[in-house]
Amino acid sequence: MAWPLNPGAGYKRRKKCRWPIGYANAMIDIATLLNQATAEAGLGLQRVDAEFLLAHYLAKPRAWLYAFSDQPLSDRQVEDFTALAKRRAAGEPVAYITGRRGFWAFDLRVSPDTLIPRPETELLVDLALAYIPGNHPGRILDLGTGSGAIALALAHERPDAQVTAVDDSEPALTVASLNAAELKLRNLAFIRSHWFAELVGQLFDVIVSNPPYIEVTDMHLQQGDLRFEPRSALASGEDGLDDIRVIVAEAPEHLSPNGWLLIEHGWNQGAAVRQLFSAAGFIDVATEQDLEQRDRVTIGRIL
Repeated sequence: MAWPLNPGAGYKRRKKCRWPIGYANAMIDIATLLNQATAEAGLGLQRVDAEFLLAHYLAKPRAWLYAFSDQPLSDRQVEDFTALAKRRAAGEPVAYITGRRGFWAFDLRVSPDTLIPRPETELLVDLALAYIPGNHPGRILDLGTGSGAIALALAHERPDAQVTAVDDSEPALTVASLNAAELKLRNLAFIRSHWFAELVGQLFDVIVSNPPYIEVTDMHLQQGDLRFEPRSALASGEDGLDDIRVIVAEAPEHLSPNGWLLIEHGWNQGAAVRQLFSAAGFIDVATEQDLEQRDRVTIGRIL
């Protein structure tokens, strides 16, 4: 039996619900609401977006929506969901509407002050773990941590390591700190700094970064989710490499002997980033590709 969302109302006291986007009054259950939200005559949402929003609002896993697809919804629930759905229909990212995004093994807080973590960035974590010793307390630096996604994943997988997470945005650091507290990770330190500015004299075994790397004139910045994300965390100069140039040039002063630098970048920037690494004195320079066979992360070692 599909129990009501408000058991106190009684299963037999179903109430006719209004669909506030122009549909005739009718009993609305979960399946009907999702179908109408995804229909072109409704809001035209992608099905996965509608499901994420409704599951978030009901505080249930998405699988629950299928198991209880005939669950009746109250007028208030329909109206609240519709308000969320309209925000998505206007282009606002689901992650900002719900305030959460999955990354690695976590469900992280995000906000308009942080980038939305993306699956391809997990490659940076995978590669970094290969260069972080698993049996002694190494030092790791995450530059431009945002929501803390990379730093949190590394701290979780290497509990003996000390991870320092840096960002120039105080609101972003607040989000990252809240994520660390929720995950009960103690081997992290958060520092407000513009790249290495506040890290004078500090050395690390591994430095990782997913910095801004989009060209400021790239039309994609005016499209999709990117319209809502912080521009300072996305774009970096005419060729997208301004911040990467700073990081690569200054990283050798902050790496221990045989320390590694790993930087995520755009699919068409691999050759240019490798040249920057080599010019800065890095050896064993290589670019790793993501699952779609696109250049994604360049790595190098300093003697």
